[in-house]
Formats: sequence, C-alpha cells, structure tokens
Amino acid sequence: MSFNEVLPLLAAGQKVIRSGWEGSEQYIFLVNDATYHGEAINPYFLIKTDEVPSLSMFQPTSCDLLATDWQVVE
Repeated sequence: MSFNEVLPLLAAGQKVIRSGWEGSEQYIFLVNDATYHGEAINPYFLIKTDEVPSLSMFQPTSCDLLATDWQVVE
C-alpha cells in the first residue's frame, strides 16, 4: 500500500509498517488527541521499536511517503 492509502487507517487507530524495514522497528501509529498540562497538542506520529526507550517521534521521509510497501500490523 502507499502512504496515501495507510494515512486514513492511521487516523482510524491502525498501526502500520513498511515491509522493507529491517531491524527493531515494530510499527508506527498516530497520536491524535494528546494534551500536555491541559493544553491540546497537534497530532503526531510515534514509532514503536525494540529499543529502550521503545517509543520515538516518527517523521516520514520522502522515501517513506513515496513507498508502496506499507502494511497494516495486526
């Protein structure tokens, strides 16, 4: 799937990964309703990995945006 195809799935709470990733990456997901000290935060992506800490900010690269190997993680 393309990133355009998985974006609505991310917005619906699904987790996705690129099939070409090798390593500690498990999936990315969208945080859509976060707050900090009672203030709303703009939506952002996190990536879950096997590393410590296991959650990091995810910013898709141009390669990620143009890739067609995105898959939904169950």
